[in-house]
Amino acid sequence: MEILKSIINGTNAILWEKNVLVVMLIGMALYASYKTKFMQIRLFGEIVKTLKGEKTTGEKISSLEAFYLGTACRVGAGNIAGVVAAISIGGPGALFWMWIVALLGASTAFVESVLSVIHREKDSNGNYRGGTPWVIKNRLKKRWLGIVYAVASVICYIGVIQVMANSVTESVVGAYKLNPTIISVILALLVAITIFGKGRKDKIVTALNKIVPVMAFMYLAVVLYVLLTNITEIPMVFGKIFSAAFGINQFAGGALGGAIMQGVRRGLFSNEAGSGNGNYAAALADVDEPVKQGMVQSLSVFVDTLVICSATAFVVLLASDSRLSELNGMVLFQEALKSHIGWIGIPFTVIILFFFSFSTILGVTFYGRNALQFISENPKVNTGYQLIVVWMVYVGGVEQNYFVWSLADFGLGLMTVINIVAIAPLINESIVYLEKYEQKLKGCAKINP
Repeated sequence: MEILKSIINGTNAILWEKNVLVVMLIGMALYASYKTKFMQIRLFGEIVKTLKGEKTTGEKISSLEAFYLGTACRVGAGNIAGVVAAISIGGPGALFWMWIVALLGASTAFVESVLSVIHREKDSNGNYRGGTPWVIKNRLKKRWLGIVYAVASVICYIGVIQVMANSVTESVVGAYKLNPTIISVILALLVAITIFGKGRKDKIVTALNKIVPVMAFMYLAVVLYVLLTNITEIPMVFGKIFSAAFGINQFAGGALGGAIMQGVRRGLFSNEAGSGNGNYAAALADVDEPVKQGMVQSLSVFVDTLVICSATAFVVLLASDSRLSELNGMVLFQEALKSHIGWIGIPFTVIILFFFSFSTILGVTFYGRNALQFISENPKVNTGYQLIVVWMVYVGGVEQNYFVWSLADFGLGLMTVINIVAIAPLINESIVYLEKYEQKLKGCAKINP
């Protein structure tokens, strides 16, 4: 066991602390942006148009539902605690670099999602299945590497589930001093009822169709109120952000590097573009055009970082209470929100964190099922995995297990390395589809001037 821990911790140190993943992800994002001619900016209007609420029949998943799946997995507790940590360590300038990473990373999400749709399969019921493992198997003819990626996915998701469960219980216990065991049991039961539920369409997909729009509306409505009530201070906040991102004082004091690194790392690890996570959702969408689904996943990156993460940052940066400088993490966010909207800020934080974390748990559970399906189609494997998920929700809620959390970092790191190595040589395939799609758009524009 100690040898295993040493291997995992050593690998994590190389990938995360030595910034190997940062270099790979930024490199891939720049390469994808260059190859697609910055499609995420050129075609932003078209990206928004592709997100339609069309219905699908039977068990099929629409592009909108795939968007909810991708957003649920990207938007989690890290969009609050992680953003606050980035600002606390790297200063307001970290937010600017998060924006830059999102703008670049959207092209990576586009490329990997298009490839996932191109190389997906259909099961015996006529439903799609796919993701990075299928790209590796069907295009690169290396099923063994696909299995490694799928195993890394499951390892990552088990760890993420524990982290999210612990975030929920910590916020509730911190605010109301309730017994964490009771909260953990309730959370585990809610997850079990959802993932084992039966219906015409997968219960996780059905649940996320309702949760994601509600949690986004709730959070953004409150943030909009904060912005409107502090509208005269907004120019000053933007000044702080840009000044800290490029300021001479930060450069001279050595803080500029910290702002850049915190913003880059938080942006990359929040939107997950490059890890291949979103590919599991993209490949399942019932769409006839791979480019459209690639655009949907690009939009999910924008929503995660440019909208949700920015919302968190503005709540903190607009708070004027001088005592907040002594706080950090979730406590800092709660107190900042409390300074804006009063006592209700504390229960609101608990509620929104529950939605963020619960949706992430459901999303990664869905992804994990798809990863296991690549390894084995035996339904007992899927049932066993879902039972482990419920147990991990309970265990994660009761206590912090740092080794399991290290496994999550290890799994995500391994996924990212394999995904980038797999998709980088295939990027021209996605470009061919993009060029054909743009030709169609030009043709439609001529027909309908």
